Amino acid sequence: MEMKTCTTLEEVRSEIDALDTQIVALIATRNRYIHQAAAFKNSVDEVKAAERIDFVLQKVRHQALSQGLNPNLISKLYELMIEEMVESEIAEFRNKDVF
Repeated sequence: MEMKTCTTLEEVRSEIDALDTQIVALIATRNRYIHQAAAFKNSVDEVKAAERIDFVLQKVRHQALSQGLNPNLISKLYELMIEEMVESEIAEFRNKDVF
C-alpha cells in the first residue's frame, strides 16, 4: 500500500481516520464470512477450530513481521477479534436449526 507524505498533523489524522474507516469495514466483512462459516459446521468444537485459529495467528504474525510490525501487537488484536467472532459464530451455529 502506498503511503502519502503528509505536511500537517491534521492531514496525518485525516489519513488515519480514513484508514480506520477501511479497517472497520474489513473487520465487518470478515465477521459476515464468519457467520456464513457456521452453516458448514456440525459441532461447536468445529466452530472453535483450534487448528485453524493457530494457523491464522501464525499467518498474521508472519505478515506483521514482513510489514515491519510488532507480531505481538497483531497477535493480540487477532486473538481478541477471533475470540469475539468465535462466540458470535457459536451463537449463529446454535441458531441455524431454529428456522
